[in-house]
Amino acid sequence: MTQTQHDAGWYLFDYGMVIAAAPAAGDWDRLEQTAGRELRAPGSTYWAHRHSFDAGALDSPSYWSAVLERPVEPAEAENLDRLDTALWSQPDPRTREVLRSLESRGASMAVLSNMPARMSQIFEAEGWWTGYFEHLIFSGPLRLAKPDPRIYEHALATMGAEASDVVFIDDKRENIDAAAALGLETVHYTADTDLAAELGL
Repeated sequence: MTQTQHDAGWYLFDYGMVIAAAPAAGDWDRLEQTAGRELRAPGSTYWAHRHSFDAGALDSPSYWSAVLERPVEPAEAENLDRLDTALWSQPDPRTREVLRSLESRGASMAVLSNMPARMSQIFEAEGWWTGYFEHLIFSGPLRLAKPDPRIYEHALATMGAEASDVVFIDDKRENIDAAAALGLETVHYTADTDLAAELGL
């Protein structure tokens, strides 16, 4: 859906596969070497437990214990969390340009991301991208995850915005559909999306 910058009160961005690009092979290699198993395939234990981790139902040691199928102590979990954060740290250059353009126009921007609590803490302290945004809303600390309608309602309350005043950008169709059902304008971000054009920049 095309939306001009002047029509939107807020731009609400997903993080992974929108602000961040797909993980680089070398970052997967480093995580898998440390974990001692293959993780990147869609059916791996990394993905099987990921939504529960994102939603705060699992803490880091519990998640990595499930992924590695053996007990993981907090120090090892912290190392794996750091490697996992690095995995999702490659910027999408197209989105980066859009963020710069919106910032130059004084646009109001926020992030709504499914992200484990520890990863969100690392990014809040060290992320290159956090300064673009007025609000950073992460699923792990809230123990709510997209597409649960309650996390969108929380985001709207945090921004002090009406749904119709928000453009939400996400790569997952189920998250887009949930946002649209609440009345948010949406952009489904894919490899073929010209985000600047979609936002009228």
